[in-house]
Amino acid sequence: MSHIVAVARDWVGTPYVHQAATRGAGCDCLGLLRGVWADVTGEPLTPVPPYTEDWSEPQGAEQLWAAIAARMVRKPNRAAAPGDVLLFRMRHGAVAKHVGLQAAIGEKMTFIHSYHGHGVVENAFSTPWQRRLVARFSAPEHLQEKV
Repeated sequence: MSHIVAVARDWVGTPYVHQAATRGAGCDCLGLLRGVWADVTGEPLTPVPPYTEDWSEPQGAEQLWAAIAARMVRKPNRAAAPGDVLLFRMRHGAVAKHVGLQAAIGEKMTFIHSYHGHGVVENAFSTPWQRRLVARFSAPEHLQEKV
């Protein structure tokens, strides 16, 4: 899965742009996942309908979780591997609506994500981020052959 990480690192520095998914021009966290998926597999991820920044919150629906779970393979949160898709709940009791990609594992774990005001960055997977992690996924086996 290190190819996924290499591709994701090519996105570092891309500015944050809500609903976008274009390397170098702009993306949000979901756009980063969509763009990396397309770069790695040569296949676009299922189109995403327009969404607001507070999407899912008023209804309390785990829309992002459901969409990722339909396309990826759930795995234990502690079973870290480079290239895993990470799903975060930013506030206790809120819906999960932030995603990133596991980059480094071991003592100095990192992940790559895009967020408002920073764009795409590789950050330490620090304790505060680990506390927000609610689910971890890997690509389906048939797609892992492409990477």
